[in-house]
Amino acid sequence: MTYKGTKEQIQQFIFKLEKDVEYDIKVDKHRNKRSLDANSYSWVLQNEISNLLRESKEKVHFEMLKSYGQRDYVSLLANINPTPYFLYFEEQGTFKHGNNTFKSYLVYKPTRFYDSKEMSIFIDGVVQEARNLGIQTKEDLEIESMIKEMEEK
Repeated sequence: MTYKGTKEQIQQFIFKLEKDVEYDIKVDKHRNKRSLDANSYSWVLQNEISNLLRESKEKVHFEMLKSYGQRDYVSLLANINPTPYFLYFEEQGTFKHGNNTFKSYLVYKPTRFYDSKEMSIFIDGVVQEARNLGIQTKEDLEIESMIKEMEEK
C-alpha cells in the first residue's frame, strides 16, 4: 500500500492502523517528476542522431556508450555467456590461465545508473555529436540544470 500526504496526514493515517500488527513503513520526500530529465534528454538526442544517420537507436546508443560512457574490464570463463549478466559489452580477447580459458570484455554501465558527474560527461558527448551533425540542442545552462535536478533525485 502506498500512501501520500503531508506529515499531519500521514500521522493521522498511522494512528488509524491496527495496534497489535507489525508494519514496515518507508517514508520518502515527495518529488515531482519532470517529463524530460537528463537521461531521457540523452535518449531524445540519440533518437534524432539515429534518424539522421539511418541507424538503429540501439546501435547509436551503444556507440555513445563506447565513446562517452563508463566502462569496466572483466574476464569470465570462456564457457560463460555474458548476455544474461551484462546489457552492453564487447569481447576483447581470449587468454589461458592455468587449465582455464577466459574471455575478456569491456562492459559498459547503463546510463540509468550514472551519477551526476558520469551523466554530465555522457550528455556533453551526446550533445557534441548532435551539434556536429547539425541537430539543434538545448543550451548548456539548461542541460546543467537538468543534471543538477537529477543529482537531487
